Amino acid sequence: MDNRLMELFPANKQSVEHFTKYFTEAGLKELSQYVWNQQTIGARKEVQKELQEQMSHGDPFKDIILYAKEEMKKNNIPEPAVIGIVWSSVMSTVEWNKKEELVAEQAIKHLKQDSPLLAAFTTQGQSELTLLLKIQEYCYDNIHFMKAFQKIVVLFYKAEILSEEPILKWYKDAHVAKGKSVFLEQMKKFVEWLKNAEEEPESEAEGGG
Repeated sequence: MDNRLMELFPANKQSVEHFTKYFTEAGLKELSQYVWNQQTIGARKEVQKELQEQMSHGDPFKDIILYAKEEMKKNNIPEPAVIGIVWSSVMSTVEWNKKEELVAEQAIKHLKQDSPLLAAFTTQGQSELTLLLKIQEYCYDNIHFMKAFQKIVVLFYKAEILSEEPILKWYKDAHVAKGKSVFLEQMKKFVEWLKNAEEEPESEAEGGG
């Protein structure tokens, strides 16, 4: 029944927009929200499936980005959700080495190549933070990636996928519990370097005044 709710409407009005507008106006916001969520979950799964196929076929990044942006607009998927889909797709198209000492090197090489793809969907601070959390969860869930976390974050910082503010926010209070003591320890020196780099231009500007 859930999947057939749209059929309550005439064929020319069987769209999510019309459905949500109708039931919101009728005071049934929960129902319209439910259908909206169901629709976007389905759309996200479709997008991820298609992205994985495009990546494994070696399609040009510009085509993949264009496809993802069109789907994002068509299905009203926010950018932070899209970066999660892109990250999962990127990580699932590789046969990862099971040796901890080799996987970090393999990950850096692979992610360096895919950085333009990830950069296209981190134009907002919230998207960057989402990506950091996805990396944290991935490295925790895939035990041989535990030591690769800091290397991946530094790579993305250098590639301008991640910026200082979201990294510092993640470090301070926006991280999740998964493996946090290990990852915070890994990030300690880099975070200190970021804080110093942030302070230096300000003191230079004061000195120059």
